[in-house]
Amino acid sequence: MKSHILNLGALAKIDGHVDSAEMNYIIAIGKKNGLRQEEVRSLLANAQSISFEMPHNDSERFDQIYDLVEMMLADGIVDDNEMDFCVEMAEKLGFKKAIVGVLVRNISLGVKDGQSREHIKQESQAFLDS
Repeated sequence: MKSHILNLGALAKIDGHVDSAEMNYIIAIGKKNGLRQEEVRSLLANAQSISFEMPHNDSERFDQIYDLVEMMLADGIVDDNEMDFCVEMAEKLGFKKAIVGVLVRNISLGVKDGQSREHIKQESQAFLDS
């Protein structure tokens, strides 16, 4: 979870500043996973001390890329660097290079359309298995 929080922090900083909506989103993800606000802020302040840890299963991998995409959309502005970071992270999370762009786009459109995480996960499952 700590490396996931750091990935979210790295995405938030990619456009040069961490917007309050982005910080609130990261804190909410941390809280949902048992971290206190102070722990999340401390993690982000000491980012160099945490190494990347691969999620244990496909569901966790999807949830992490979903969180990254949802945070990319948090400030209402999708920067090309943020999109590139999401695609790069999807690759690092082990998704096939051929599908990462489509995966990020599907999640992005689903979030914008107000679809649930589970619905988007089910919709994405068909091409994740291919």
